[in-house]
Amino acid sequence: MTEPIRLYAFDTPNGRKISVALEEMGLPYEVQVVDITRGEQHTPEFEAISPNRKIPAIVDPRGPSGRPISVFESGAILVYLGEKSGRFWPSDLAHRTAVLEWLMFQVGGFGPMPGQVHHFIALQDEAQRAYGLKRFMDETRRLYGVMDRRLASHEHFAGELSIADFAILGWVWRHERHQVDLAEFSHVQRWYQALMARPAVQRGFAVPLRHGA
Repeated sequence: MTEPIRLYAFDTPNGRKISVALEEMGLPYEVQVVDITRGEQHTPEFEAISPNRKIPAIVDPRGPSGRPISVFESGAILVYLGEKSGRFWPSDLAHRTAVLEWLMFQVGGFGPMPGQVHHFIALQDEAQRAYGLKRFMDETRRLYGVMDRRLASHEHFAGELSIADFAILGWVWRHERHQVDLAEFSHVQRWYQALMARPAVQRGFAVPLRHGA
């Protein structure tokens, strides 16, 4: 029997993008919750797997050549899982490049920007809160516009469903928290609703990523 991949994660957009990918790819896995609200990401054991002390991370007991491998950073994990499963990761260079473009778009922008909105919303100092919210909410909405224009002519970000969609989905899932009404971005809304209706995506969001959940 194949040993399952161990997913170290918490109930965040970056954690959910990996649980969704694992479900869609049909790869066996088990969850090790890392509660970042309790500082569990700072243990020496977790640092050995994720040197940046961030979730998610995975350990694959049967990695390349049958040897264990650990992978940190959500984008790298998605690429690894795509390579391992042969799914949602195109074999030809042109399509793979499109997937990488939109994966990097998410990792470098559509994640850090709405993440900053989440941070500034919670501040008590109104002056700091107002400045940060305007700056990062404006940029988050701009990124939604970029995605909406892309999806106006494409069913998915790179043509066919890919790891890039899973990466972006994790953050669109939190659109209410960063105060974006998807009705204003109808093509993103169509794409989001279609993905959230997929059984494997639903399983990926249902898997418990909190202690006691």
